[in-house]
Amino acid sequence: MAVFPEHLDSEKPSTGHEQVVFCYDRPTGLRAIIAIYSTALGPALGGTRFYPYASETDALHDVLELSRGMAYKNAVAGLDLGGGKAVIWGDPVRDKNEPLLRAYGRFIQTLGGRYITACDVGTYVEDMDVVARESKFVTGRSPEHGGAGDSSVLTAYGVFLGIRASAHQRWGDNSLQGKRVGVAGAGKVGKHLVPLLVEAGADVIIADVNEAATAAIAAQYPRVQVASPQTLHTQELDIYSPCALGGALNDTTVSELNCEIICGAANNQLAHQGLDKIIADRDILYAPDYVVNSGGVIQVADEIEGFSFERAKKRASGIYETTLRMFALAEAEGVTPTVAADRLAERRMAEVGRLSSILLPR
Repeated sequence: MAVFPEHLDSEKPSTGHEQVVFCYDRPTGLRAIIAIYSTALGPALGGTRFYPYASETDALHDVLELSRGMAYKNAVAGLDLGGGKAVIWGDPVRDKNEPLLRAYGRFIQTLGGRYITACDVGTYVEDMDVVARESKFVTGRSPEHGGAGDSSVLTAYGVFLGIRASAHQRWGDNSLQGKRVGVAGAGKVGKHLVPLLVEAGADVIIADVNEAATAAIAAQYPRVQVASPQTLHTQELDIYSPCALGGALNDTTVSELNCEIICGAANNQLAHQGLDKIIADRDILYAPDYVVNSGGVIQVADEIEGFSFERAKKRASGIYETTLRMFALAEAEGVTPTVAADRLAERRMAEVGRLSSILLPR
């Protein structure tokens, strides 16, 4: 294990991270990076992504972006937790096995609780149960081991509340009756979001590269339409909800959008800085992803004190008011919702984080 290895370019500007750890175990083939952005509010909590990155540079870029996002997400969600993230570089179908996951758990344990992991793309509750055999700093575990199980349930619930808050901000009414909503991604979160939207009376269109996933949803909800994942964002929609991988909003897709609201579960939806201003200039209301998709992290964080779904759902219900508070701050300070969300997170990290300077008796 090496922290800030020599091959990192020292001339590049600092990302602001407290610690970046490269983990390598030759016998299992484990190649992982753990990034801790901030522990100002507490131990850094964030999931482990298992993904076949094209290069180590791509893996590093992703983990740095994701860990920063987790710090802001946890702060805005009102959790006493910092932000971190981990990536395992490999194909989860081909490379994932018990020895590799347990080796990864050993690396987590060496951090002594500075980082707490959970599920993300390519990892599941059963994987966390294996990792937890080597580390006690694991959440997102199965109910059989005292965990919360599938955290995408509350992630979808929070996004649904974010959509309703966005509707209230845009139209003065949070009703979704008759609203045309495009959900890009029918995976972990999308499949739970669609029923909530249907029940609320929305006309839902879904898209996913996995045709079996969209077919299963359409079979269960006959009113739901299926579109191509390449063209969904171009359709005439009231609300566009990106719920797949990040970077869905880039210069091309933003110019092709035909909607009034963007509110979805995907992390790091904006491909680069400045897109939030372009979106605002097009008179599209954008709800920053880490504000509305925090239901999942609220759920797994609840495990730390002994999981209660009712308690976690009640806390996740606050996403509605937090989203409205963010929009109000954006209007009051004349900034985009993205900047307003960052300010909410940064102010809490500064105001609450400074309390650690008040030394307590041993």
